[in-house]
Amino acid sequence: MKNILVAILGFLLIGAAALAQPANGVPTTPSPVTFVALKTVVVTPGKSTPVTFSFHIAPGYHVNSHQPSLPELIPTELHFSLPGSDIVIGRIRYAAGELRSFPFDPTQQLSVYSGDFMVKGLVVSPPSGTTGIYTVHGELRYQACDNNACYPPKKLPFTFNVRVGAHSRGTRRVRSKA
Repeated sequence: MKNILVAILGFLLIGAAALAQPANGVPTTPSPVTFVALKTVVVTPGKSTPVTFSFHIAPGYHVNSHQPSLPELIPTELHFSLPGSDIVIGRIRYAAGELRSFPFDPTQQLSVYSGDFMVKGLVVSPPSGTTGIYTVHGELRYQACDNNACYPPKKLPFTFNVRVGAHSRGTRRVRSKA
């Protein structure tokens, strides 16, 4: 009887562990970096609108800046998948990194982001842009580290909407170089 109870208990523990794991067997952990939701960006055809992409890094983590101190470090980068030729994202400007040293090498200062950081750019609609609402898919590529280790690079997908309309406030004309 005791052996049967031990066997049942063992099966229950194995079953509970299996339910706690995703189907592929790799445990999921929350991303140390999150995208701060963005309101719909409004742009008039033939004009541009500034946009700021904000990200939050969980306490205890940092990521390499866009221009890391050492060539072997992976830079933080934004990439976009645009919904056609009615929208362009340009003039991407990354925040400057903060120079910090860490316990694993106190003599080396690394250019990193921690806490909150922003990336700025322009959303442009060409003069022939069609009015409507478009969903832009973005991806932040980064490598997170803590004071003891760096983790494999990750990609953080995010989306935001752009409304191309006939009239919008706070925009300026796109100048062509002709």
